[in-house]
Amino acid sequence: MNTLVNILLQSWHILLESSIFILFGLLASGLLRVFLSPGVVSTHLGKGRFRSVLKASLLGIPIPLCSCGVLPAAAALKKQGANNGAVTSFLISTPESGVDSMAITYALMDPIMTVVRPVAAFFTAFAAGISENLIGKPDTSRPIIPDLSCPVDGCCDGQDCDPEVHRHHHGMGEKIVAGLRFAFTDVWGDLAIWFLFGLLLSGMITVLVPETFFSRYMGGGFSAMLIMLVVGIPIYICATASTPIAAALILQGVSPGAALVFLMSGPATNITSLTVLFRILGGRAMAIYLSGIAICAVVFGLLVDQLYAAMGISARAMVGQAGEAIPFGVELAGGIFILILSIKPVAGFLRSRFSRSAASHTHGSPNHTGESISPPEHCSGST
Repeated sequence: MNTLVNILLQSWHILLESSIFILFGLLASGLLRVFLSPGVVSTHLGKGRFRSVLKASLLGIPIPLCSCGVLPAAAALKKQGANNGAVTSFLISTPESGVDSMAITYALMDPIMTVVRPVAAFFTAFAAGISENLIGKPDTSRPIIPDLSCPVDGCCDGQDCDPEVHRHHHGMGEKIVAGLRFAFTDVWGDLAIWFLFGLLLSGMITVLVPETFFSRYMGGGFSAMLIMLVVGIPIYICATASTPIAAALILQGVSPGAALVFLMSGPATNITSLTVLFRILGGRAMAIYLSGIAICAVVFGLLVDQLYAAMGISARAMVGQAGEAIPFGVELAGGIFILILSIKPVAGFLRSRFSRSAASHTHGSPNHTGESISPPEHCSGST
């Protein structure tokens, strides 16, 4: 019973930590919807196996979104015509870097890690995105046709009306309200169930991992990098919060390469984001996403250790505590707001499950026509 309570409390704690970032990501998705032309997205991120991935990898570097906050923005890009490789790249480069985390890296660690961190994020994102686009060949028989209709109220279809005339149909306030409505209903409606399910799994992982695990088993070297990878992938921690931890680990004897593995795998992956990623892009893309991060993190970790050794630099960092950027009251309000937003999609999910179960009991599990019953639609690869 105590374990269950601890898991629920930890899940709630993770929700509080991520709530503002998620809401910021939802806001970004709404703004993308109303201010970023789907035609432009389709042109730059929907076509070309290499250029689209390159642009998406660069686009994500400066944006300060964590692995949970980036999900709504990525879902919006997918809806607007971005291909799977570009979305995968954006999902990796965005949480692994950011202007805020780079500034803290410079303050708590050193200039080498400050430069290496975004560079490693870019190459990891680019490699994973290219792999996805090469392995998952686009279906040319079903080309992406972005929705060019008016995102505010559908007053025109984007094809039979003059763009110059339509530009004056709606004011800034109307566009912002429409973007918020889209973000908090359509986008979150697609993500809520998977996010909450992953949140519970994150709580379980966090409760079961011993608190002394990091300091006890990570003395440096290749084995420490692998341990960092195994630990960093499932837990939730944003790029900014991971920086002081990495600095403290370096002072305790962990190699800078192993610390970089933690900085790359921790912010970019967690159980919550992986469950939602599975919903957005499908199983193959999620496998490429994980493999790309794991391989590149270890490779860059080994290279960084060699770099520090070759330059004769000791990876000592100034140890400091990153101040709490968000007050607890704001986090609490954000967490409660997310739970309120989740009521409708959760109720709809449960209602559909109960009605399906009732229909199954009424008619029997086999299909009387002799046809097999199709499984629930849960990973179509798009939202």
